[in-house]
Amino acid sequence: MTRENILYELLKQKRPTIGTRVHTIWPGLVEVIGHSGVIDYVEFTADYAPYDLQSLENFGRAIDLFDHMSGMMKIEEHLRPYLAVRAIGSGIQNLNFADIRNADDAKQAVASSRAATPQAGGMVGVRMARDVGYVVEPGSVNYVESLERVVVVLHIENCTAVEHLEDILSVEGISMVQFGPADYSMSIGIPGQWDHVEVKRAELHMIETALKMGIAPRVEIDQFEDAEPYIELGVKDFSIGQDVTIISDYCLDQGGKLANILGK
Repeated sequence: MTRENILYELLKQKRPTIGTRVHTIWPGLVEVIGHSGVIDYVEFTADYAPYDLQSLENFGRAIDLFDHMSGMMKIEEHLRPYLAVRAIGSGIQNLNFADIRNADDAKQAVASSRAATPQAGGMVGVRMARDVGYVVEPGSVNYVESLERVVVVLHIENCTAVEHLEDILSVEGISMVQFGPADYSMSIGIPGQWDHVEVKRAELHMIETALKMGIAPRVEIDQFEDAEPYIELGVKDFSIGQDVTIISDYCLDQGGKLANILGK
């Protein structure tokens, strides 16, 4: 029952990856994205949006319609172990952990994604959930091995994390890191200044350190042209766009132009 993790395989082969983010957990939106044929994984930003546990399962079912695509869920700080196991059980194979501050946070994130065996040292036990067909493979060897393939992404988004970056990235089991300029700017006392020189310097430091330590840095962009300077740095992994921003930009642009024509 365990499914191939497309994102894990692409990272293992050191091939480029493209994801996109959604606040809306409607399965139909996942299908629209999947039919494009170019997105490797859909990330549900669960720390921003409302949802229930049944909707997570339906999100996972929609992802399973597409052999070329896997899922990801952004996990908020205060419920990491609980939300991680719920996401995995729903068939969402990859996890993005927000608000990482130190190596202990990183260790908890990895443990929240790994089997509770002596070898893996994780926190995830046997569960009769969707990812194993409920009654088909709970606690099986395949289940344990599938947990080893969960891609663990860490969000580096505060000054404490940047100060402890090498210690954090030294934790075994981390596959990818993401810089968060909005939270970082707030953490150094300049909220809203995402393009400030200090914010850009921290982002560059994270990217260069991750590449040096063999961990994939991911960059979030809104337009494909934004990728070029990061590609020159060696970045191959991007998340492009998010549903709420795309809709907002469209309404402001097209709706605004129509309003001008109508004299509103």
